[in-house]
Amino acid sequence: MKTTREVAQMFQVSSRTLRYYEELGLLKPVRSEVNQRLFSNADCTRLKLIIRGKRFGFSLEEIKEMILLFDKDRTGKKQLERTIDYGREKIKEVDGRITELQEMKAEMEELIAQFTEKLGGKHIE
Repeated sequence: MKTTREVAQMFQVSSRTLRYYEELGLLKPVRSEVNQRLFSNADCTRLKLIIRGKRFGFSLEEIKEMILLFDKDRTGKKQLERTIDYGREKIKEVDGRITELQEMKAEMEELIAQFTEKLGGKHIE
């Protein structure tokens, strides 16, 4: 079992973040005799999944759904199926953003070429 401070340092998050995730039901630390939160290895695994999910752009509601599915189905099959569905949706979003950025880059390059030509072909850094 690890204290709030230990877990916060381990995962480079604030203690407030840990309390917030507990409020949302994502983490379920037990309380010591002096009412200190103690996090299990399962909580640390969940936190690792939360952080990974956030890095990939999933909402906390999506992350919560994926994590709680494992509690309902210990085989992990439903969790993996839902995670795959969310992952495919996220890839579509990323592909859309990549296309938008490529179009923006092309427009900027075209404008730079036009402006450079107006300056008589001089390139200004």
